[in-house]
Amino acid sequence: MSCCSGRCTLIALCFLQLIATVERQVFDFLGYMWAPIIGNFFQIICVILGLFGTYQYRPRYIVVYCTWGVLWVAWNIFVICVYLELGSLTVETPALTLGAPQSISWWREHGIGCQVSNSTAASTNPVVSGCLLDFTYVEMIHAAIQILLAIIGFIYGIYVVYMFTEEDDSFDFIGGFDSYSAYQAPQKTSHMQLQPMYVTSSTC
Repeated sequence: MSCCSGRCTLIALCFLQLIATVERQVFDFLGYMWAPIIGNFFQIICVILGLFGTYQYRPRYIVVYCTWGVLWVAWNIFVICVYLELGSLTVETPALTLGAPQSISWWREHGIGCQVSNSTAASTNPVVSGCLLDFTYVEMIHAAIQILLAIIGFIYGIYVVYMFTEEDDSFDFIGGFDSYSAYQAPQKTSHMQLQPMYVTSSTC
């Protein structure tokens, strides 16, 4: 296959997803956001499975990657709803922190231009001002990027699985019930020519 094929595009998408997820994981660790940390962990594993399946022609791994992609999109939509505070959802919802204390987005106090006042050990809600971009928008941008990459990856994943299946079916039709697949060349077998052996008896 050429490098402009859907397979190579999916490999590139998987690398982009890994970079974006690892970057997000670092800042979630700094803010002790345990639910996103767990989600990012599963995302990294499934993207690696998708990358391996695409490179090694394993459609089942790509199916796992696509299935997780649907759940990943749903989770990031929920994250956006939390930071938009839709309905009864709020930024302090335990769904993101799992009820752990001192769990809050790292970007809330460390965004570009942010100045924190009254930030003491006894203060649970420090006053933050001067931020160039509010932390809620930063988190929503992260989630939106993940949604976009997951949707594109899902589309290309389905296409690559279909492409692999079509090539396997066409190869089976041409080659019959051979023991090798369309992506593995038959191994050459060596044949040994059998020749009769003559035993000569020696006389004393």
